[in-house]
Amino acid sequence: MKTTILILSILLTGVSLSAQKSFYDFTVKDINGNDFALSQLKGKKVMVVNTASKCGFTPQYADLEALYKKYESSGLVIIGFPANNFLGQEPGSDKQIQEFCQKNYGVTFPMMSKIEVKGDNIHPLYNWLTTKDLNGMNDDEVKWNFQKFLISETGELVGVIPPKSKPDSEEVLVWLNAKP
Repeated sequence: MKTTILILSILLTGVSLSAQKSFYDFTVKDINGNDFALSQLKGKKVMVVNTASKCGFTPQYADLEALYKKYESSGLVIIGFPANNFLGQEPGSDKQIQEFCQKNYGVTFPMMSKIEVKGDNIHPLYNWLTTKDLNGMNDDEVKWNFQKFLISETGELVGVIPPKSKPDSEEVLVWLNAKP
């Protein structure tokens, strides 16, 4: 009886059970095709970035790597998600992307397998990141390559940084230096 009342209460208040899904509930594929459970990042600040190798913002890889190196010991994890959603600016395979990132920028932060960050085939993580009913913060479609999503130590979406903003922008630094 209590379960029925709880379900009815949820339905009547318009709260979606899917809104309870957390960043930590997702498992993605890394660039080598292995499962990468986001739950292993509990207690860390996470920056999720959709990347591309042939974009005017591609030099942000260097800024992302520098930020990662500077704040990794403080609990920052940057996760790159290559995506080919904007003018075909990420045409390569996962292997080609990995080689490009290593050779040109010395990327050591985790890179994931290429995904879709918008449209009909949007990856479930990016659907969560961009849908208020799921993430509890706001609706915010991915506007271009190198858009940055900030995730708190508790797995909540707490900010979205536009593609043009550098990874070490003032807003990001304030977030990184804020105490939990």
